Formats: sequence, structure tokens, C-alpha cells
Amino acid sequence: MAGLDEALAAADALDRCLAAGLLRPRADQATDLADLARAVAGSPPAARVAEAAEKAAAGTAGEDHFLALAAARTALLGAVHDALAARADEATGRTRTDDPPPGTGDPQQVNLLAAARTWLADLARAGWRGIDHDLVGGAARIVSAMLPQPELRRLATLLDGFAAELAASCPGSALERIPARRWGDLWARALLLTRPGATGRPAAGTATGRLLPLGVDLHEHATAAQAQVHAVFEPDDGTAPLLVRASVSVPKPDTVVAAGVWQLLRPHLSLLAALGEGRSMHLDAMPLTAGGDLVWDDDRARPGEPADPFATARVALPTATAAPTAPLDRHPARLAEPVFLEGYTTRRDGDTLVLTTAGDDLAVDTDRIPVAGPLTPEAVEASGACIGLLRWDAGAFRLHPLAVETTVRRKTVALHAGAWAGGTTDKAGVKAEKAATDAVTVLRERAGRLLRT
Repeated sequence: MAGLDEALAAADALDRCLAAGLLRPRADQATDLADLARAVAGSPPAARVAEAAEKAAAGTAGEDHFLALAAARTALLGAVHDALAARADEATGRTRTDDPPPGTGDPQQVNLLAAARTWLADLARAGWRGIDHDLVGGAARIVSAMLPQPELRRLATLLDGFAAELAASCPGSALERIPARRWGDLWARALLLTRPGATGRPAAGTATGRLLPLGVDLHEHATAAQAQVHAVFEPDDGTAPLLVRASVSVPKPDTVVAAGVWQLLRPHLSLLAALGEGRSMHLDAMPLTAGGDLVWDDDRARPGEPADPFATARVALPTATAAPTAPLDRHPARLAEPVFLEGYTTRRDGDTLVLTTAGDDLAVDTDRIPVAGPLTPEAVEASGACIGLLRWDAGAFRLHPLAVETTVRRKTVALHAGAWAGGTTDKAGVKAEKAATDAVTVLRERAGRLLRT
């Protein structure tokens, strides 16, 4: 794809600078910074990025200069995202609505944002090779002050997870391998979120109608978990169906893993129970952002009639319109386009499962299949139909399975990654949930003793 490799190479140039640190830049880092500036030449922020690159190359960059470099990197990856999304839309025949109007930011604590920005600037000066526990630990007080404030929780969670990854890798001088692009992504995103108003949502409307779940994408980190349900929404007013998402995120102790994660998520999103039961939901004026995200409120949803996700995928998904992507979410790693495939063949290419459909090969990202459900790589390999997310990773599109239809004892059986989201009688699921319950009970008892002393 024209320009894609060049844009990624320019982003990688900044990542190399961040790995080495910008306190005392070398000549090769000055070259990399100049490459980044050239990549955005002719764009509105070109002059500010050029100045920031010059200052950083001289070792005199301030926080605003680092912010400009982060913005340039984000813009380049946003352009890559847009090109890949257009390619995915062409392949699926999907249409997409126009870009949303800019949102209005929530009032925020400017001093806390400034403190986070200072910490991120210190990271850039030290570089990933220069991190130590004292530097990384500077995020703890900032995160603790942010977490009680809902408008800052998004940034606080990001900083908390980022700092935890860095702390686990200290000292940076001993690292054999640095996840340069990942840490560059986290650094740049966090830095942009320190701008007042950056976390504001695009103007939201409301959704009244039937919600038909397709599947759930579970993300798990040592300190947090998120479930994101992908669905088709059919408005009561008869307008075109929409692709939407509903998400819930919770903090979690690192002892709660596998199916136990659902216990933490389930109380905050009744949609998970409906998904596990194979039901639709009826929404009544549920807030819906222009980017296609439902701002979930259990009081505005009620369980509906049974709805088979595979029937939804076959009938409703092909006609659903996709929402535009919010500016800060425009990143190739965020691509997750719901697709339905059937009539394919599968084979193994070394350790990679490959699905062949209409003469084209598509690698299956089996590592994304959560252990908190009955779906397995072996089930995908034996399947004949699949609901999944089309993602882009390591230079190619990959399929992330959410559910498959396979044959067991001559009967067609559906296996869903989120089948245990609302509860389960499956022996493995029950065992994992009991272990999680025991872990949470122990943690609560310990916390209670600490509070009493």
C-alpha cells in the first residue's frame, strides 16, 4: 500500500530516539528526528514539529516539544489506520458514516495533567534504556490522585498500566529487547491525553431499538480488564442498522485470572448476561457516541427475545453501517472490523493457523482467544463458519475469532469466546470462577484487616 511503509518508518524513527533517550542525543537520533519532521512536512503542524525535532536533537526539548513529537507520531499512525480501514471496508463492502464533530472536553485538574506531562517528558529524556525504579515510581502519586476523578480515570488507567510494564522491566540498561513501538504508543497516547479536553467524547445522540450481540472481545492486564461487546443495532425508526460497541472496564488484582475475570465485569454490564444467554436487548434512549460506542446504562436496557449471533452475522451484519473512528483512536492496532466468514478451509503453516476463503489466505490470531471461555484454537481449525474481528498486525491483516460453528457428533455446535460472560455450568468455567471467588474473598479480608489496624 503506497506510503504505508514510509509512515511506519517515520514513527519507528521516533521510537528509536525514545529507546536511547533524548537527554544527550547522538547524531543518529538527530537524523531520526529530522526524518519524522520531513514525514509531516506540508501538514498543519509541520512548523511546530520541525522546531520540536530541532530542539530535541540539541537536547533542549521542553514538554511542549515532546507533545508536538507525540502528535506527529500519532498523526502518521492515524493515516496508516485510515488507509487500512478503507481497505477493509472495500473488502467487506461496508459503508462508513462521516467523521464526527469535535467533542467538548470535561473540566479537568490542570495541575494533575501537568504532573503527568512532566513525568512523561522525564521518561523521554531518560529513554527506555535509562529507566529505573525511582523514575518509574514517580507515576504512583499521580495515578492515585487521578483515579478518584472520573474525567481523569482514562488517563490514570493508562499511566498505571504503562508504569507497571516499565517497572517490571527495570533497570532498562539490562533489557535484551525493548518493545519500542508498544511503549512509543503508550507514551504518545498518554502525552496527548494530558492536554485539557483531550478525553472529551464526540457529541452523543441516543439509541432506541434492538441490540443484536455478535461477540465479546476480552482484554486482560495484570491490573485491569475490559470486555467490549460488538453488536448490530437496529433503530426503531427503521433507519439503517449500525455497528456499535459496548464496553466495561474494571481494575483487578493479578490473582484473578481466566473465567474469574467475568465476576468483576458482570455486575457493571447486563449485556454480558444477555450475550451468555443468546438474547437480544432493547435499548431505550441509550447514549450513543458518534464513534459508535454505547455509553451503557442498565436502566435503559432490558432483555429481549432470543437472538442467534450467527443469524445476526448472516442477515444483519452485511447491511450494517460502520461509525467513524475518534481522532485519538486512529491507530492500526485499534482496527477491529466485525466480519463473518464461512465455507473456508483451514491449514497449519508451522505454528500459524491459516484460513483460506475465496482463494485468499488469512492468518488466524489464536493468541487473542481468551482462556475465559470454551472457544479454542482447535475448535477454530475444525470450524466451518466464524464471527471474528479483522485486525492488522505485523504488516498483515489477521482474523481474531469471537465465535465459530463446528460439528460435534454430527451436530452443528456454536462455540463463543464470551459464552461464560453471564455465568456457566461448564466444569472448567465453574472451577475457575470458584478460584476467583476465593481469591477475591481473601483480598477483601486482608483489606479489612489493614483498615482496622
